[in-house]
Amino acid sequence: MANDLSTPLTGRKRQTGVRRHLPVARALLLLLVVIGGAAALRILTVDEPDGGRPTAEVPITSTRDANAVANAVAPGPVTITADPQQYPVGETPPAPSAGTTPDLFGALPDLSEETGDGALPRISATGLTPFTAYSAPAPEAAVSGAPKIAIVVSGLGINEQASLDAIDQLPEAITMGFAPYGKSLVATVAAARSGGHEVLLEIPLEPFDYPQNDPGPQTLLTGDAPRANLDKLFWLMSRFGGYFGLMNNMGARFTASAADFSPIMEELGARGLGYLDDGSSNRSVAPQLAEANKVPFSRVDAVIDANPSPQSIQSALASLEEKAKQNGAAIGMVSALPLSVAAVAEWARGLEQRGLMLVPASALMQ
Repeated sequence: MANDLSTPLTGRKRQTGVRRHLPVARALLLLLVVIGGAAALRILTVDEPDGGRPTAEVPITSTRDANAVANAVAPGPVTITADPQQYPVGETPPAPSAGTTPDLFGALPDLSEETGDGALPRISATGLTPFTAYSAPAPEAAVSGAPKIAIVVSGLGINEQASLDAIDQLPEAITMGFAPYGKSLVATVAAARSGGHEVLLEIPLEPFDYPQNDPGPQTLLTGDAPRANLDKLFWLMSRFGGYFGLMNNMGARFTASAADFSPIMEELGARGLGYLDDGSSNRSVAPQLAEANKVPFSRVDAVIDANPSPQSIQSALASLEEKAKQNGAAIGMVSALPLSVAAVAEWARGLEQRGLMLVPASALMQ
């Protein structure tokens, strides 16, 4: 044994039957190099900017050429890519209304233009505008010198039952503003119009604290290309028919940007629609753009239920009456909260006895 221990290593006999190790690490490295090379080759040779996301070809058409910006940005089919951030998993937008018949959809055939998004309002061949056709007639007594007040209820359509309750409780002269996201919008809007109410479409516009404060899917954004914002506008405008104009939902940043807001207001003018500013931002350029594009326009003077308590609502309505007496007319806006709806319904019953006239908002936008 001593001799074995003292024998140099180089002098030992090689043992037979020892397992040889395969170069596994080298093989894995080679495989990774091949996969990486194949991925890089695909990126360089395949032009697929949408990364496999579903797309749809949407033709953007118009029967009028008054909006040069819209004509320039939408000469042909437009590819709209599904955005998983805009509509999270399990949450889908309302179904397009393109297949809805004009009577049920709420739009007169001569004032309806079929597009890939659905039916959009337009000026008829005879020159009749949606603003004129869909505005509710003002009471005959409105021609008198009595101060006039218009009330707009905003946020309708999302909660179907609350919307139907507001339609039933409020006088016909009160204007109804519908958000574009309800599942039964066509039916709810039809109920409002059957009840004698005129309707507005609320469109989501970018506020200063977006996206922390998000007005909803398809929000029009500053800095986006005009084509992108017009695509969103067309989608929003196709949710239901029979509205005489649009009203902003939020939008302090967007309405302050003439470059972004101008193409939108041009489109409203080309389609014969009105625009009501909710009065939330003193920096809005809506008055100037509406005048330049011959868009019927007005601005909300007061939000009635900024503080949703009975005392605050009654106080705000009293202040609105005083403003109407001073200026000859005033527009108030209220949310669709049951408390607010009930307070406005009670207030409206004695309005004429107090020497004031309740009129639709369109009557103050001529």
